[in-house]
Amino acid sequence: MIKEIWVTVSASVILMGCAQTATVDNPSFPINTANMSEDVKIMASDDFMGRAPGTEGETKTVNYLIERFTELGLEPGGRNGKWTDPVTLNKSIVTDVRALNVDQGGNVIEIKQGQDIEISSTNPRDTIKVENAPVVFVGFGASAPERDWDDFGDIDLEGKVALFLVNDPDFGVSDDHPVSGLFGGRRMTYYGRWAYKFEEAARRGAVAALVIHEPKAAGYGWNVAASSPGENYAVAGDGAKLSVDLQGWLHEDMAEQWVESAGYDLDDLRVKARQKDFTAFPLDDLRFNTDLALSVEIVESQNVLGKITGTTRPDEVIMLSGHWDGYGVGEPDAQGRTVRPGANDDALGLAGMMEIARNLKAGPALERSVVFAAWTAEESGLLGSEAYAQDPIYPLEKTVANLTLDILQTAGPANDVIQVGEGQSELEEMMAATAATQGRTVSPEGLPENGLFYRADHFSLARRGVPVMLIMGIAGGPDLKDGGREAGDAWVQGYIDNRYHNQNDAWNPDWDLRGAAQDVELFLDMTRQMGNSDDWPELKSTSEFKAFRDASAEARE
Repeated sequence: MIKEIWVTVSASVILMGCAQTATVDNPSFPINTANMSEDVKIMASDDFMGRAPGTEGETKTVNYLIERFTELGLEPGGRNGKWTDPVTLNKSIVTDVRALNVDQGGNVIEIKQGQDIEISSTNPRDTIKVENAPVVFVGFGASAPERDWDDFGDIDLEGKVALFLVNDPDFGVSDDHPVSGLFGGRRMTYYGRWAYKFEEAARRGAVAALVIHEPKAAGYGWNVAASSPGENYAVAGDGAKLSVDLQGWLHEDMAEQWVESAGYDLDDLRVKARQKDFTAFPLDDLRFNTDLALSVEIVESQNVLGKITGTTRPDEVIMLSGHWDGYGVGEPDAQGRTVRPGANDDALGLAGMMEIARNLKAGPALERSVVFAAWTAEESGLLGSEAYAQDPIYPLEKTVANLTLDILQTAGPANDVIQVGEGQSELEEMMAATAATQGRTVSPEGLPENGLFYRADHFSLARRGVPVMLIMGIAGGPDLKDGGREAGDAWVQGYIDNRYHNQNDAWNPDWDLRGAAQDVELFLDMTRQMGNSDDWPELKSTSEFKAFRDASAEARE
């Protein structure tokens, strides 16, 4: 329990309402935006090839991170005194679509990969063939006994295709709708995430799981959902999850064709799926067929970890993290560019993490240890952090907190910081108190329906009970010093529409990183507070993961 939340005002000085950052002529301020920009410029360069796992781009990235961690004075944080911790992945790519269609009583609808569907596999097989598999509409696919909600009823999904709606049953409903607020209101619950839907389909024996893509409900357009058609990764070996043979997104237009051929209307099905008495049912005699050739390879990837050992309680760990991987090389865009640089997502987060490390090394040593983790394969399903969480180097029960930086805003200083998730842990109060020393307030997510709490690496630890905090620039428009909330919303929308996961996410010398520096400094100050405290942030009663943390309470006594 945090008995007392205190904040020591950092070296940041609030001048004319804007947090200042270090420059060559003014080195007293803690976060050096020039350092951050230079790190991003290097990691997002074409030489790093988009930083895809298992490529030459990974080799260059890992070597660069080790070099920078060494320069910063960190110790190796991996096992046996190493900088890296291996993550073995299965990489699967659909190489040939020999058949892909649905058949409704002889009416065959041909389906195009990348245009109508984005389908892939996490199972290491070189051929996947599905013949005449019944298609079952499962609504939102939520099995939530604590909410007295079960979309599956008595349906047997063995060998069938499960067709899901995206998000939660209460997404987009009016306040007076009977289901309003049952699944968090605007805020997505884990039941709304595609990852949960795929997992639930696998548990029930489905051969394939498809989620109908809707831009607002998904939080991004079809261009993002289908940005790497046919490609997927999974943790190999004992850490591999139970999985359906095929999973992916179905374009809304194609979904309408499927449903209409079976004699239904998709809008009507959306209405029915929001009723408490809804249960899954087959779409008449609609049958799914496919014959795919895949190439499967083992990819040996790496998490990169550095640490600063605590002076008196080194076994108690605060973790700062971000992900080093990006989307690698793709098809040429309109300008002929193939490298997807991942500058903001997440080279900038790593640059911020390194500024925290630089500041901690420059100041008095903390009593607790601080670990800096650069994860692999976040873009492939949080796989690097998941592999770590399955076999942690530092026991999760003695991990004080995880603070994750994943996409920082580049539009300048802000009056607030956006909190991702709500009702999870006492870190929320610490964030508010710390932000106040910067002259800032805490604002809730502007886009809680996007479920960002479940979409970054901190979640691999959160689901196992570790208190976490995520700063993610696309969680909602910040209240910018210049232009207010309207300008902040415009920055978020512009990033999602034009740069997210594509060739435009590139380093820009004109970025205004003062707002990013505010967020980085916030985590720096929180780390210092926890690093010299003997208190443990607790999970709140509203957290779905509280029972996991409570089960290990004796280890922290």
